[in-house]
Amino acid sequence: MKGSTRNLYQLDGRVPLLRAIPFGLQHILAMFVANITPIIILSNAAGLDKETSAMLLQNCMIIAGIGTLIQLYPVWRIGARLPIVMGISFTFLSVAIAIVARHGMGSLIGAVIVGGIIEGCFGLFHKYWIKFVPKVVSATVVTAIGLTLVPIGANDFAGGTGAADFGSARNWILGSVSLIVCVILHAKAKGTLRALSILAGLAAGYILALCIGAVDFSPVHNVKLISMPRILPFKPEFHISDILAMLSIFFVSATETIGDSSALCYSALKREITDKELGGSISCDGFISSVAGMLGCTPITTFSQNIGLIAISRIVNRFTIAVGATLMILGGLFPVFGIVLNTIPNAVLGGCTILMFGSILYAGFEMISKSGFTKRNLIITGIPLCIGFGFTRIPAIFNIFPEVFRMVFAENCVAIVFILAVLLNLIVPEDEQDK
Repeated sequence: MKGSTRNLYQLDGRVPLLRAIPFGLQHILAMFVANITPIIILSNAAGLDKETSAMLLQNCMIIAGIGTLIQLYPVWRIGARLPIVMGISFTFLSVAIAIVARHGMGSLIGAVIVGGIIEGCFGLFHKYWIKFVPKVVSATVVTAIGLTLVPIGANDFAGGTGAADFGSARNWILGSVSLIVCVILHAKAKGTLRALSILAGLAAGYILALCIGAVDFSPVHNVKLISMPRILPFKPEFHISDILAMLSIFFVSATETIGDSSALCYSALKREITDKELGGSISCDGFISSVAGMLGCTPITTFSQNIGLIAISRIVNRFTIAVGATLMILGGLFPVFGIVLNTIPNAVLGGCTILMFGSILYAGFEMISKSGFTKRNLIITGIPLCIGFGFTRIPAIFNIFPEVFRMVFAENCVAIVFILAVLLNLIVPEDEQDK
């Protein structure tokens, strides 16, 4: 059946493949570096050889594509049927490194497999707990996600963690040009060009980087043309302490999924998320994370970067996002594809992500306003955001707590915000004038 470009702004319907490819590619570019970076850091911390590290990077692209496809086209009750893009989560990184240091990669994989199954079941039985997450709590979590993403965008803008030229004039120029192109096109362009404003900003920044010699092509040499994924590259081991530590982070990840999925529906679809969609999103998070463990990777989750991209472009078509997911899988099967994408300078990505992260923060503010500016909502929203964002900027404030508590909460704003918002929603009585 012949597709139509008008379907770009509809969940369902076919779009001509040649028109869908650039929009799908835009999603890969938005999430690529954030998707592979946790695996790079973990591989270095675990002392893995280059061949094993390359294999894990390949697998993380493949599982991100598979997870995205299942979110788009659910299997039974697993998946939200929403334009959600999945990727390897930073949230699990500190706990993953600690587990590897204690018991090795095998124990990490075992903990990921078990934890993912439990989170998946948590999503399947969402009807028993979803009542504890009203709109004001979801709005607070979305705002927290936006706040935590802003420093990430700023860090990339300056060149990325560990960059020798961090904060250099060259990075300022690359980031600024990318951001300016994105903003101008988003504000002034119409139709397809406006929807592709992020891709245009990336392209402009990358071309400039090529002109000034800021692109390193050395990793492209001596790369295999095609490489098949390996299943269970490490023998799973099961230690109860590691499983409990990983499980605690899975519940944190579930709160981020609640916020991301809610933000997507509110900002792009202009409606509240349904209980069925929320449960499907969380169950996909969990069960596909177990599959990620079988591929030697850490868990995957909804990617906030792409939620922001959809909020800006309004491109919600599932077929179009599926094209991007397919390109991710091909990026895993053909390693050179992923390596070429990885040559995009961090400063270029940082300039574009500032606009995307800002859109998530704006969606959070909108959701809070829709919940109403009451004295009760001031407490439910204001206190968790102040404590969550403020305290996690100073991790040493948690030094009196046990190590497991610090691993979960010391640098995780979203987890603190979610727990406090839920508790305050249960404790704080309704305002008399609002009854």
